[in-house]
Amino acid sequence: MPQGQPLVVPDDGLTTRQRRNQPLLAVHTGDGKGKSTAAFGLALRGWNQGWRIGVFQFVKSAKWRIGEQTVLERLGRLHEETGEGGPVEWHKMGSGWSWSRRKGSTEDHAADAVEGWEEIKRRLADQTHDLLILDEFTYPVNWGWIDVEDVVAALRDRPGRQHVVITGRRADPRLVEAADLVTEMTKVKHPMDAGRKGQRGIEW
Repeated sequence: MPQGQPLVVPDDGLTTRQRRNQPLLAVHTGDGKGKSTAAFGLALRGWNQGWRIGVFQFVKSAKWRIGEQTVLERLGRLHEETGEGGPVEWHKMGSGWSWSRRKGSTEDHAADAVEGWEEIKRRLADQTHDLLILDEFTYPVNWGWIDVEDVVAALRDRPGRQHVVITGRRADPRLVEAADLVTEMTKVKHPMDAGRKGQRGIEW
């Protein structure tokens, strides 16, 4: 896109402004680091524009509070106090069953994931948020806990101008096909390759 100009202008009858303001479905996938980090950076941009931000985490432990959650929730409180930016909601969808020892059965975790997805569908129908981040959402989809065809249909038919970002490895090809923006994070090097664990301020 030289100088920010698209290489192709479709013959769709829309004005440049209408085309620019269409809602986007983005997918951040791949084995590299930075998928969620990029999504949360987008949430900061959206907050600055006054957008209503909704973050829905599907895998990381419900007990694990990452730095972006603290920052975005504080920005949400700033909005409540001053009107600056936009409202923020952060939800952990289920009990958390990835990086900590699991409790409950696989069926329990699957039911939690489905319940979380049904809540997101309600919010999409009600146009509750301007930007929804479905963090680590590819995993319950890949595990068969959430029906990918239902996801594609709900996101394709969502009303209004709601941007959605899905993160996680191995995004289902049907999600990739439905998306407007797909980025694959490719790992070239990682500190774990040298036996170094995650550290404060970098991973959380």
